[in-house]
Amino acid sequence: MEAVIVIGLLFFFALLRVPIAISLAMSSIIGLYLVDFSLNTVIQRMFTGVNSTTLMAIPGFVFAGLIMAQGGISKYLIDAIRVWVGHTKGGLSVVTVLTCMIFAAISGSSPATAAAIGAIMIPMMVKAGYDKKYSMGLVASAGTLGILIPPSIPLILYGSVSEQSTGRLFSAGILPGLVLGLALIIYAVIVAHKKGYGGLPKVPLNERWGPTLKSFWGLIMPVLILGSIYTGVVTPTEASFLAVLYSLIISIFVYRELNLKQFRNILTESINTTAMIFLIIAAALVLGTFLTTEQIPQSFAQWVSDSGFNKWTFLLIISLLFFVLGMFLEPTAIILITLPILLPIITALEIDVIHFAIIMVVNMELGMITPPVGLNLFVVSGITGEKVEEVIRGVVPFFAIFVIVLIIVIVFPQLSLFLT
Repeated sequence: MEAVIVIGLLFFFALLRVPIAISLAMSSIIGLYLVDFSLNTVIQRMFTGVNSTTLMAIPGFVFAGLIMAQGGISKYLIDAIRVWVGHTKGGLSVVTVLTCMIFAAISGSSPATAAAIGAIMIPMMVKAGYDKKYSMGLVASAGTLGILIPPSIPLILYGSVSEQSTGRLFSAGILPGLVLGLALIIYAVIVAHKKGYGGLPKVPLNERWGPTLKSFWGLIMPVLILGSIYTGVVTPTEASFLAVLYSLIISIFVYRELNLKQFRNILTESINTTAMIFLIIAAALVLGTFLTTEQIPQSFAQWVSDSGFNKWTFLLIISLLFFVLGMFLEPTAIILITLPILLPIITALEIDVIHFAIIMVVNMELGMITPPVGLNLFVVSGITGEKVEEVIRGVVPFFAIFVIVLIIVIVFPQLSLFLT
């Protein structure tokens, strides 16, 4: 009964547009009060949950991504890729996806990727004759690569909750991320040929090396950050702040495009984003305490076992559940709410926990572009000034790409596990 009340309160607060962190905390605290749980320990549980070395990577990657976006690194990456493929059929679409992939390999955030690349590429694509809805849909969709290609904030959270190696989770995201990026590129080229989307004037070969060399410092950044993690030189948390230091040095002393006023704005936005994520984490831990007290994970696992589901049926049902949740919640909340419940079932059905992480994140990517609360929809709407409804129309054709890649990830576990 108490569980029904908590779920009802969550939906009630959501209808009132109460922030998700506050909704989670309030409904969970009321639930704990009803089951006569000592509320004196709630604050302690919240603090203990966020007091994690692993989670400290989140503010680092958020900060680094914002510095890249405003310090010139993302701009010069786009310039370098544009001079090589921007003149081909659908070339600007390819530039958009490739730049999102590179940016994703540093920022760990989908909204940051969509904002940084979309602000430059959408006007450029529209000027070259691309349909604006299509351009917005492509940026919103390619921006989701930020949470699949490592480093990834959702994978960091997944590792913290499931007690899995963040390095292994990062490795698992590489090949699926490349497959999704390639699928988006293939689709973009097909659309370009079908609708006659051209590109920019061809840049002479001898004029391509200047922008390429200028982007060198940005191009080697993913190699530096991810290479240092996989070789064991630094932990993912240390790598996040290495990314901050590197991007600051390049933006201030090499590109010289970051001033004090911009830095203050970046710092403010970084603090706001990090605070939002950590408040959701703390609130979700209170919900986790309620679920554990009521033994809901164990009851759900027993129900699945008694229902006779095999792992394929379970993965289908869970993917549909994630799709529905993605319409209303952002990835951080979904992972923290559902994963503690699902872990016993994953183990019982002999599903690899690392493989399930990638399945979960691909579902989260779909949620990032699914109305009414898909974050990337609002990011693209904000940078273009268009209504969210127009962005949704542009995104719809890309849904099939994500579903196909999700099926591939589910059916072929080695795609996720090969590099781990």
